[in-house]
Amino acid sequence: MAKQQQKKTAPAPKRRRRSTEEVIDRIIEAAETEFEKFGYDGATTAAIARRAEVTEAQIFRYYGSKQELFRAAIFNPLNRHFSEFMARNIVDLGEASSRREMARRYIGELQDFMEQHSRMLMSLIVASAYSPDSTDGVSDIEGLRAYFDRGAATSRRRAGKDARMDPKLLVRVSFAAVLASVMFKDWLFPRGLASAKAIKDAIADFVIDGINVDDDADD
Repeated sequence: MAKQQQKKTAPAPKRRRRSTEEVIDRIIEAAETEFEKFGYDGATTAAIARRAEVTEAQIFRYYGSKQELFRAAIFNPLNRHFSEFMARNIVDLGEASSRREMARRYIGELQDFMEQHSRMLMSLIVASAYSPDSTDGVSDIEGLRAYFDRGAATSRRRAGKDARMDPKLLVRVSFAAVLASVMFKDWLFPRGLASAKAIKDAIADFVIDGINVDDDADD
């Protein structure tokens, strides 16, 4: 009995204190998951805190609002991804030796990019539709703006003053066609309709033919 009384409970090991960088990384990772799963309205800072194993007070220490956290978790990374995409794909389609083939490659890579980041894009789409205030400044996605500007400049240079469609509108409509076909692929292309490659090629041909509308008018 005495021996039992002499035994002392070993102290619990001290929890290692997380660095600021670790805390922020955990918050961003948790926020990205919650926003992607539940959208802007459905995700809560309480759920994000639980997933990150931090307190809500810690979240608001680094991010002043849910909107600011959304931008840090979804908007800013998407901006960076678009910028990196543009850096990898700076091609002047108007001067390429095989313009259609270059356009096909470019659009194919755009489809791959959208598929790779489809969850982020869907989060942004849903947030824009149901919580417009959360996505103020979507036009500030520099990589996307660069894509639009470059596409419009190429179209304008090729068509000159006789363009049948405003190049700024044309490039956005083309982008929307690719985006919709990727984001809603399961709805639009039921299993067995065509192979993945056939669908991808059809999208590329559709967009390229739309971009070349002014070329066709000159024939």
